[in-house]
Amino acid sequence: MQEKIKVAILDMYDGEPNQGMRCIHDIINRFSEELSFKVYDVRGKAELPNPEEYHLYVATGGPGNPLEGDGNWEVKFSSFLDQIWNWNLNQERKKYILFICHSFQMAVKHFGLAEITKRKSTSFGVMTIHKTEQGMNDPLFENLDNPFWAVDSRDYQVVKPHQKVFKKLGAKIIALEKIRSHVEYERAIMGVRFSDELVGTQFHPEADPVSFLNHLKKQEVREKLIQQKGKAKYRTMLERLVDENTIYKTNETLIPNFLRQSIDKIKKEQQLQLT
Repeated sequence: MQEKIKVAILDMYDGEPNQGMRCIHDIINRFSEELSFKVYDVRGKAELPNPEEYHLYVATGGPGNPLEGDGNWEVKFSSFLDQIWNWNLNQERKKYILFICHSFQMAVKHFGLAEITKRKSTSFGVMTIHKTEQGMNDPLFENLDNPFWAVDSRDYQVVKPHQKVFKKLGAKIIALEKIRSHVEYERAIMGVRFSDELVGTQFHPEADPVSFLNHLKKQEVREKLIQQKGKAKYRTMLERLVDENTIYKTNETLIPNFLRQSIDKIKKEQQLQLT
């Protein structure tokens, strides 16, 4: 029996209750014949895996300011990213990472690809995500429409890309937020292909209808959303959740794309090492 590929989940939630981890566990468990996983509490306990032990990583979203840390865990995380990047430059067997929301913002900051700023107001809800020209053929978005739907939940945003750094690293912007013709703000970057092995999204591809519906029905969340957006928009958000072509499709497609494609590459690399 072939040994399972080990996945390290980099937990960035800092102990805050969330549905994201359950959703990520659920998706990885769909590949249980090929994958096993272990969770590392990056922010709460400054835990990070030994880079040599894993070839597949999922880094989660999380609360708070992505520009801040405690002087310990974020330094370790930054060093970890450097180790992975250098490994991929020098080794035949690559290491693959998917960054989500908070960890995506931190990766963008680490590699110096763009500015991270606080939004004027929180972006929260089921939103359209638009592929860029370079994102149209990105394997992460295979079998997703343009635009596609996803859960967006953020107080910060990635804007003002540093084109020279993108060019130097060979990175690509693969998704942007919805077009907002009624405001003058720049469209935030919602997805970046850092390299063939490293990719990230500002939105939450792990979110499923059940988890998000439960969240929306919490009294404090419901009241806040109705106050901010009105009852009509709140009802529209609930209606979108039951449409199988919105976040259900993204949940069923995007992270599975990343895992399946990474598994195939890791197996090919293993075979090449054996020949």
